[in-house]
Amino acid sequence: MAKKSKKEKPDGAGSKRIKKVEMIRRIVEFLSLDPQRSFNYKQVAHAVGAKTHPQKEMIVDILYDLAQDDVLKEVVTGKFRFISRGKIVIGTFQRKSNGKNQVITEDGGEPIFVAERNASRAMNGDKVEVMLFAKKKGFGPEGEVVNILESVPQVFVGVLEVQKTFAFLIVDNKVLANDIFIPIEKLKGGESGQKAVVRIIEWPQRAKNPIGEVVDILGFAGENDTEIHAILAEFGLPYKYPEQVDKAAEKIPTDITEEEIAKREDFRGVTTFTIDPKDAKDFDDALSFRKLPNGLYEVGVHIADVTHYVLPGSILDKEGYNRATSIYLVDRVVPMLPERLSNGLCSLRPNEEKLAFSAIFELDEHAEVKTSRVCRTVINSDRRFTYEEAQEIIETGKGDYQEEILTLNKLAKRLREKRFTAGAINFDRFEVKFDIDEKGKPIDVYFKMSKEANHLIEEFMLLANRTVAELIGKVPKGKKAKTFVYRVHDLPDPEKMANFAEFVHRFGYKLKTEGLQTDVSKSINKLLDQVQGTNEEDMIETIAIRAMAKAVYSTENIGHYGLAFPYYTHFTSPIRRYPDMMVHRLLERYLSAGRNVPQEKYEEMCKHCSDMEQLAASAERASIKYKQVEYLSDKLGQTFDGVISGVTEWGIYVEINVNKCEGMVPIRDLDDDYYEFDSKNYCLLGRRNKRIYRLGDPVTIQVARANLEKKQLDFMLLS
Repeated sequence: MAKKSKKEKPDGAGSKRIKKVEMIRRIVEFLSLDPQRSFNYKQVAHAVGAKTHPQKEMIVDILYDLAQDDVLKEVVTGKFRFISRGKIVIGTFQRKSNGKNQVITEDGGEPIFVAERNASRAMNGDKVEVMLFAKKKGFGPEGEVVNILESVPQVFVGVLEVQKTFAFLIVDNKVLANDIFIPIEKLKGGESGQKAVVRIIEWPQRAKNPIGEVVDILGFAGENDTEIHAILAEFGLPYKYPEQVDKAAEKIPTDITEEEIAKREDFRGVTTFTIDPKDAKDFDDALSFRKLPNGLYEVGVHIADVTHYVLPGSILDKEGYNRATSIYLVDRVVPMLPERLSNGLCSLRPNEEKLAFSAIFELDEHAEVKTSRVCRTVINSDRRFTYEEAQEIIETGKGDYQEEILTLNKLAKRLREKRFTAGAINFDRFEVKFDIDEKGKPIDVYFKMSKEANHLIEEFMLLANRTVAELIGKVPKGKKAKTFVYRVHDLPDPEKMANFAEFVHRFGYKLKTEGLQTDVSKSINKLLDQVQGTNEEDMIETIAIRAMAKAVYSTENIGHYGLAFPYYTHFTSPIRRYPDMMVHRLLERYLSAGRNVPQEKYEEMCKHCSDMEQLAASAERASIKYKQVEYLSDKLGQTFDGVISGVTEWGIYVEINVNKCEGMVPIRDLDDDYYEFDSKNYCLLGRRNKRIYRLGDPVTIQVARANLEKKQLDFMLLS
């Protein structure tokens, strides 16, 4: 029998070339599969395929070494058993302000609790190896970080305390329990009392505090610009434009050439207008309207042609992609693109020739779309309307372009009716707004509800988005759809819906959670109608939204549940959303018979845009919360009627009726009894007197404390 050549010899456990680290991995993997049994070295050697004498000797050494390190236990002489705490898993570290840190494992298992003493200085977002402890009865998994595989750069915002030869950053975000030590040469001229952005550069093993360097000075704490920039920096969002990006925007020529106009459909002579919030400057969309000789209505949804100016791979494009979205804070917009583009070149301002990417529809009186097309156009808007001005025309029947607006509104109402008949869900929530003085201080808080003028614009934008998605996504049988960017919304989680139905049942409402999608949607809409004007309205709407999945961007089209559209995308806001720019470019490519694009690359871009959208939403909420606290900070001792909007083990949250400001009544201040949290019924229950504080209950509160630094309001319960 011929001997195998060296080339033919497998590189497995029987190979002499095996490394010790690989042998350790195989041994731990084998023993961890059956931690209740003990094995001798011969059994282990056989299991991992070790055949040579040197390899068997190596296994003996490894077994004793692992026992010394408490990975294995020598049950009797020469027999070893795996200790459960020795199991190593990989995941992402999440640092929590309450010290209850956790690791989210890559395999999607239950989160692992990691106490601060076992965190090994791991920071939020770090990829780590965790050694599991032995499971305790009645507790979740717990472990210890044994290795940091990938460190994420860490930047914190806080207030500087400067000494003679060093400084500290007192961090705003209590996710980090320690202040940051800053050597004086890394201070960048910062002074005590100023807010700064600081990057951690090292955290020596025996040092109590991490060491950092100042990246940027934001200004003195309490100043409006300082605090707004601090909110953006806290979420890792940009608060200023790099100089070279602004310079690149300034170099773009303003003139539209006759050659460019010749390539496009000319809508300059068609009645066109925009309808936007009164403080808007970036006009993404315009509507054109005319009655055709065939009796149909032609409605043009004209969208700013941003990608004509922002070329793929340019410095403007890279900055736009990194930001992915404009951020709408209480007192300002942080635009995705420099203002010369967002408020100037691309903005569809009145009485200016503008380039657009348009969806053109012919509709009958019943809002049935007879034909549609998507094309590049040139337009000239005749009038800029605010929502309030358009609403007045709808209500009075009088004003500029009244015939066009009234007809568009009639068509929009029919489109809206069809949507809800098809199973769309009607979440019509209020928007918190502030009147701000010249120093940025809020002098009034109010909330706005959507009216018919808002719905008019919304319906035609939805129509355009749906039509564009269908144009690319719907393909003849036997053909494969091209890679595209969709806005998708998954079905609600059945367990969350069942819990929601059980919860609303306690208020006397019924909710259907099974059956056809339209049946469930109609049941949700019926519930939302029923709770209108009740104490529990906001709370039930909030819980309904939480039961829903989040809408995200994806190349995998699963449809949009909330809108009841099988195909949907974002095409109508390229000035403020990067996915819309992606859609414009893909449209141009495919309408010109261009080849398909790689799905994996675009899916990665979709995920980035979805993540940035969530960050921006968090920053927007933080800015609202800050201004609400600032608004109530000079109203300490005043009383307001409100409703219990949240119940937790540490207290109850109350939302004030007149201004929607929310604060907490700490459980320690409910001193008339010992209250226990009932998570299933969303309430606090008094042990002795059986008093119940439940979600939706009306209460009267007094403003007790307003902590601007923590963006926190404390209330005292009066009744």
